[in-house]
Amino acid sequence: MTELMGRRERKKRETRNRLADVAARLFAERGYDAVSVSDVASAAGVADQTVYNYFPTKPDLVFDLAEEMLERSRRCVAEREVALTPAEALRASVHEDIDQFVRADPALARGEYLALSVANEDVRRYAMRFRHDQAEAIAGAIAETDPELNALVARAHAGVLVTVIQAVTERIGAAILSGADLGSIAGELHADADVALTDAAENFRASKARVTADGS
Repeated sequence: MTELMGRRERKKRETRNRLADVAARLFAERGYDAVSVSDVASAAGVADQTVYNYFPTKPDLVFDLAEEMLERSRRCVAEREVALTPAEALRASVHEDIDQFVRADPALARGEYLALSVANEDVRRYAMRFRHDQAEAIAGAIAETDPELNALVARAHAGVLVTVIQAVTERIGAAILSGADLGSIAGELHADADVALTDAAENFRASKARVTADGS
């Protein structure tokens, strides 16, 4: 039974990934607004309802990895080593994302989240909602690991981290759309991300130090 359920889950993941890839290719070729859910279903050789079973709305086809991204950032902060700040815990994840975009399939990249969140206003609005949810998740993780911090201070730190992540992804999206040299852009992003995350880490430690001083 367990093996059967495992096969079913793998098949579902494969179908979901294939639909997202088909959608990205169509979005890249035709533009987001010119592609309907029916177009995606037809190109994938499935019924419209099959697409809706996996992606209830058209934007969900773009944000197919949203829950995974949110959970990854939350866990990075919630499960970090005691000596690390949230910014330091997220550093590796940010750098991995930068490296990954250099290796992305150009045929798909223009139709995926990073580029579309820059190119399309509707997708950008959904991206802003996702970033809000991501900040809330990170703030919740900080509240768990550092309960002595004021809740609003924790939310402010989370907001700074999400702002850094968002700035990186927007520059990646713009680079994909412009056809810029991705290797050069990646080098700049690695350097800029380090500067911003180091600053965030220093501010977090300063906040913790003030709480300790006030409580002593």
